Amino acid sequence: MDLLLVLILGVVAIAVVTALAPRVGVVTPLALVLIGVGVSLLPFVPDVLIDPEWILMGVLPPLLYSAAVSLPAMEFRRDFRAIGGLSVALVLLTSFALGLFFAWAVPGLGIALAIALGAILSPTDAVATSIVKRLGISPRVVTVLEGESLLNDATALVLLSSALGAVTGSFTFSEGLLDFAWAVFIAVAVGLVIGWINLRVRSWIRHTTAGTALGFVVPFAAYLPSEHLGGSGLVAAVVAGIVTGHGAARWFTPEQRLSDRVNWRTIELVLEGAVFLVMGLELSAILDENRQSMGGFAHAAWLAAVAVLIVIAVRSLWVAPLIWLQSRRARGVDRGRVALRGLEEKLARRPWHPARRRVRRALADLDYFESSPLGWRHGTVIVWAGMRGAVTLAAAQTLPRDTPSRALLVLVAFLVAAGTLLIQGGTLAWLARRLGLSGEGGSGPTRAELERLNVELHAAAASAIGDPALRRADGNTFDSGMRERVLKKWTEPRDDDLSVAAREALELRLIALRAMRVRLVDVRGDGAFSSVALRHALDELDAEELSIQLRLDRD
Repeated sequence: MDLLLVLILGVVAIAVVTALAPRVGVVTPLALVLIGVGVSLLPFVPDVLIDPEWILMGVLPPLLYSAAVSLPAMEFRRDFRAIGGLSVALVLLTSFALGLFFAWAVPGLGIALAIALGAILSPTDAVATSIVKRLGISPRVVTVLEGESLLNDATALVLLSSALGAVTGSFTFSEGLLDFAWAVFIAVAVGLVIGWINLRVRSWIRHTTAGTALGFVVPFAAYLPSEHLGGSGLVAAVVAGIVTGHGAARWFTPEQRLSDRVNWRTIELVLEGAVFLVMGLELSAILDENRQSMGGFAHAAWLAAVAVLIVIAVRSLWVAPLIWLQSRRARGVDRGRVALRGLEEKLARRPWHPARRRVRRALADLDYFESSPLGWRHGTVIVWAGMRGAVTLAAAQTLPRDTPSRALLVLVAFLVAAGTLLIQGGTLAWLARRLGLSGEGGSGPTRAELERLNVELHAAAASAIGDPALRRADGNTFDSGMRERVLKKWTEPRDDDLSVAAREALELRLIALRAMRVRLVDVRGDGAFSSVALRHALDELDAEELSIQLRLDRD
């Protein structure tokens, strides 16, 4: 009964804070952490100690999967080089830089355990992405930050495992490199398989509620076998989410897509809020455990402060040349476009050639880099958005109980996570406004892009409706005048009982909508339209199809 009451109060607190925090200008995760800290310090509240396995196995897989499902796959591919550098190389550099500092600052810690703590403090948290999205900063910055937060957890956790192995003397550099390569390979393979199976099975099971229930299992179905085979379960969950999100437009019904969107947003809200609430609730227990260690809270706070400065410095040194390379790439767009145009002209005589689509995609990539360049202001936001959070705290608590200075290390991890949420999370919106980036990305696709996309989709609808072999559900042909009116979005009045003409119009409209959806999936592969425009168009098609289907079912 007590546990049930705690869960109810926790959900209520998460819902209320999520609704009210933006109104008072406070970052929701930070508000939840502060509430948790306040509750943990009350004298009648017992110490809260959550098994970190619950977070690593029960919370992070669905959280990362939920974020990956909505990740714009096309933009992710375009900026994969930058995302990969932030997710792998930067994590390694940060871990070793922090490791050198902790080995010097904490006597007797040892370089292996110091690097383990560095790995714990290296991965960023996805909370920055939600802040940047809300501010309307360039979607390209959002994609980079979101991709980094999804993938850097694997690098940090594999490095943590290798460093802990070195503490016991059972580690070599070559073994660590092979372990990392194997962990990523297995995770990607398992994620691809589970994502593919999810799309096929759920396309076969048309029952929306049953399909949604199966969808809840997918992140765990990817996580568990990957971990069993020595891979990264979190990366497997991310890959399964990307595959599912990319294939949903082709394989799922509008009802399935709508159900998934609503349900996963709810799960993401509750789980993410619970993680930050628990972070605050565990403070009292962490302090009690740390009172007997050397230096106490003051020593841990000093270590955490210096660690945050090192993290920001290393991130700045990595992001600066990254932004320079991206700017240089944008300046070379014209030369690349001339070469690709020449190749496109040569391939025009061979319409069957598979390279034609790759050339069109490459040209679209160049347009993307030219239209959304990254400058020093974007780089500043990327640096400042490197907050730490749930993974850092969960990873710290996976340290073995007999680890030297364990209480100190856990407290340092907590202070770094809470400190970056407080300082960086609390000032990120102000920084974006000062840099003039707030609102630059707009709130949706441009009118010109939507008009171009509508031309493509309506051409597909006209082709489908104009097919002379097309038949009504009763086997009769459609009236030619009705076909023309449907293409102009003509519909019958919304009577309770549909007339024959109205039903015929709605059936034609359904055929047109499905043809438009097929065309939308097809043009997505060319990369000529942004993910936000494609998602907007898909949402409109889904909404209209659901409305028509409800009218037909009601009759």
